[in-house]
Amino acid sequence: MAVRVVKLGSPRGAGEGLRIGTVRRPPRGVPRSEFASGNWYDVWFPTLAPSADTVKLGQAATTAAQWAAFARRYRSEMAAPEARQAIELLAALSRHSDFSVGCYCEHEARCHRSVLRALLAEHGAALHDDTG
Repeated sequence: MAVRVVKLGSPRGAGEGLRIGTVRRPPRGVPRSEFASGNWYDVWFPTLAPSADTVKLGQAATTAAQWAAFARRYRSEMAAPEARQAIELLAALSRHSDFSVGCYCEHEARCHRSVLRALLAEHGAALHDDTG
């Protein structure tokens, strides 16, 4: 049992389980009826998405220092009670079932999902060993 961190819209891995979209907005131009069948997500969970201002900070980051500033701000947002509880819940569930969380960004290293992966690990999540 484990949680995978994936790029939404990518092909699903064998045994991936439920796919949770940790994004601010649904995919553009995709009918709601095709979110799951198009490998976007089964459940939308924007609680774990960065705020609009934080997303802008991450998208504008071109240096390691700027990316670190984004990561600090996103971590601060995820320390709020509702987000922290959601992370704790997902970490606990990962030890009992397979599911995935993800975002649309092409590269995990420059996406909030890299920070979310670290937060899940810090809360004891069982993480699948591949990167997405």
